[in-house]
Amino acid sequence: MRIVLFGVGMAAVAVVAGSGVAAAGVPVAQPDQGRVGVMLSHEETVAIADGPIPAVISMFVPLSRMGAGLQPNTTIYKDDKGGVHASLRQVISEAGDHPDGNVAVFFNAPGTHGGRVLDVYQNWG
Repeated sequence: MRIVLFGVGMAAVAVVAGSGVAAAGVPVAQPDQGRVGVMLSHEETVAIADGPIPAVISMFVPLSRMGAGLQPNTTIYKDDKGGVHASLRQVISEAGDHPDGNVAVFFNAPGTHGGRVLDVYQNWG
């Protein structure tokens, strides 16, 4: 199962790289934290949010295995325990809706980050 989830994550990165988006994001490796990812530009963030990738990832990775680092001025609901109540597409789209917004997407090694497979961090001015 762990190999399958990591494979799904790497397949998603490959799809991002081959999706026809101008650049292919900036790869980010954090071996000390047990994860690899990609920092997307604003244009890439918008393209991913508008395409099938969030739905495809959500078919293989349940929302309970995803984490979201939200901006302080987000409109996405976060409960008292820190639980984010939004889909992957909503998290990415909200960043893309800002003129300078983008996301960083990380795929976590099994057993790290509280069992989360995927973490998405929003960023905008």
